[in-house]
Amino acid sequence: MSRTKKRFIAGATCPHCKAQDSLMVFTEDGQEHAQCVECDYNMSEADMQSEEKSSNVSRDQVIGVFKP
Repeated sequence: MSRTKKRFIAGATCPHCKAQDSLMVFTEDGQEHAQCVECDYNMSEADMQSEEKSSNVSRDQVIGVFKP
């Protein structure tokens, strides 16, 4: 059984409970996942990609995309 390396994102705020410094990122099955340690909110790389496609924000308006 391999252990999954989990990293916290400094300064990140949970979109669900608004807790700061509570999001950790880990890779599972080749996809990145983020999870809040306060409220157990989960989001995955697949969720983010589907949101980008449905969003009205163009790539020119994005300042940066976090890809660790």
